Amino acid sequence: MMTDHTDAALALGELDYEEHIQGSKECYEEMMQRPLVVKCYVNSAENKKSKMKTNTKLVHFVRHGQGFHNLMADLAKEAGRTWKQCTNDPANPYIMPEILDAPLTHKGREQAIALQSTVRALDESEQPQLVVLSPHCRALQTGVLAFEELLDGNRNDSNGNKKCSFIAHEMVREETGVHRCDQRRPKSRQEKEFPMVDFSLLTDEDDKIFDPNRRESKLEVSERIYTFMEWLEKRPENVVGVASHSAWLLTTFNANLDIIATDEDDAKSLKDWFQTGEIRSVILEFVRT
Repeated sequence: MMTDHTDAALALGELDYEEHIQGSKECYEEMMQRPLVVKCYVNSAENKKSKMKTNTKLVHFVRHGQGFHNLMADLAKEAGRTWKQCTNDPANPYIMPEILDAPLTHKGREQAIALQSTVRALDESEQPQLVVLSPHCRALQTGVLAFEELLDGNRNDSNGNKKCSFIAHEMVREETGVHRCDQRRPKSRQEKEFPMVDFSLLTDEDDKIFDPNRRESKLEVSERIYTFMEWLEKRPENVVGVASHSAWLLTTFNANLDIIATDEDDAKSLKDWFQTGEIRSVILEFVRT
């Protein structure tokens, strides 16, 4: 009988939540001074009617389903092990070489497949024309599974062009360093296993960002997100899916996006930690100052 382990990784993330938030607040002040400010609105009928302009996009942000690194943390916690996050502590399950670029577990695949009904229920105007994926296995698997119907060869426009492209983007990867689960495999290996995804934006065969001895700072992650937002602003697509990771998403919503919400609960829910296999749809407005 399969055990449904509690999400220890999420629990550990919650323990570090205040540290993440404090670091993100400091980055927020910096990011709001940049030439590009990205305003974020709740995806409501009213906002779609009033906010959707040439400088806005509807974006469906997805956190990957449960990965094997999450499961290893669950098992370690159940065994009574404790460790310090983001260090080479021998008790830290995230530094195990066996979980390099951790793929999805069975539960993670089920979580990704469960998102298909959410995507299917979207209006035609809300269906992604572009899906951007972190180049990590778990995010690639999640994005491909969640938006699987958009891979259908029959979904072409009148000119025979694909209605939706799948593109891997290095700037969408998880906060990296120390933890082997956040070191991506070679580009050529990802291309072989995910032929439906365009990896041309990855300029290096091997992972040049990962450092086994140092974790990225919040500002470094925020800088990557800013670079991604500059790229996204220039894309012609109006509706985009993004498959990424918990720390990257938390930094995005707390450091890089200017959340505009009249309801305090709405603002808080957007800034909260993403659970595995969760999707949040928002309207982004790109403002040049």
